[in-house]
Amino acid sequence: MSQKMNVTVVIILSLIALVTSGMAAFTWMDLKKARQQAHGELVPAALAAHAQPLFMPLEAFTVSLQPDEHENDRVLYVGLTLRLQDEKSRELVEAFLPEFRSRLLMLFSTHTAASLATSEGKALLVEQIKQVLSKQVIDGHSPVVTNVLFNAFILR
Repeated sequence: MSQKMNVTVVIILSLIALVTSGMAAFTWMDLKKARQQAHGELVPAALAAHAQPLFMPLEAFTVSLQPDEHENDRVLYVGLTLRLQDEKSRELVEAFLPEFRSRLLMLFSTHTAASLATSEGKALLVEQIKQVLSKQVIDGHSPVVTNVLFNAFILR
């Protein structure tokens, strides 16, 4: 019976050692992960998938604006860069660039200098640009523009 008891004690001690080792390894790995997150070393998977932004600069536009009551001709010179959701959107913009440039020229020419001189006016213009560019071009496909950035913005 003492030999059976010795075997049982050895098995129990082995199981305790195994469980303790497993818990120590899990705790160590969890602690390492927490340290990495605290130091900003770990990038969430969702963020990593969209870490590389896709920008597409457009050639600058020079447009005559609508005159105000007491103004002569005013001109807008604007340079834009589009931030696109994916490569498919970039390909669509590239393929239909003349159509998109025409849409943008038509949009810009409906504004007055006074409406574009304020920060609110520029923010509204960004939303209008996104709307104009998101209209479908072929078979229900349209580019997804996530942001519009101004490279140049001159009112004369």
